[in-house]
Amino acid sequence: MDEQYFTDSSPATADEVRTIKVSARGFDLSMRVSSRVFSGSKLDLGTRQLLEIAPDLPAGGTFLDLGCGWGPIATIMSLESPNATVWAVDVNSRAVDLTQRNAQANGASAVRARKAEEALAVSQESDTRFDVIWSNPPVRIGKEAMHEMLLAWLDRLAPSGVAYLVVQRNLGADSLIAWLNGQGYQASKYASKKGFRIIEVRPA
Repeated sequence: MDEQYFTDSSPATADEVRTIKVSARGFDLSMRVSSRVFSGSKLDLGTRQLLEIAPDLPAGGTFLDLGCGWGPIATIMSLESPNATVWAVDVNSRAVDLTQRNAQANGASAVRARKAEEALAVSQESDTRFDVIWSNPPVRIGKEAMHEMLLAWLDRLAPSGVAYLVVQRNLGADSLIAWLNGQGYQASKYASKKGFRIIEVRPA
């Protein structure tokens, strides 16, 4: 688990990669995955619920897939809103590489995959604001680390922007809502399905 979230190693080699089929939001994708990236054999259930439940995206704007893994969210965001620019960020170098390759292979040309630390610095320096953030945040890295990550990126929401986060109910979804409200955001349960909460977050 630690390696999936934190490794800063080289891109996955050919023998580490396999191809799977993913269908979501009306798109059929062929995606390269790796066992050394989160959910390296299939689309995980939380991400599937987010993709099924999150509302339609705006026609354009600047979007963010926070914790992109091998890129299903970013790729679908770009295909659904081809006039948008989609940032995809992760701490794992293999994830960033796979996301960029998967986006290109599936015709999602507006995806920009970057390491998270670098991308956050670019966002701050350029004052880039995000109209939509979708994320299946890495709860298992620990509450403190996840809170730090969420605060850094939610601070980059546009004034009228919105984030949708998917979190298992039994891994603290409701307490996360309360914590986000305590940090000055407008956070609420948008939907519940199969043990997951979809949390809507807006700037105060």
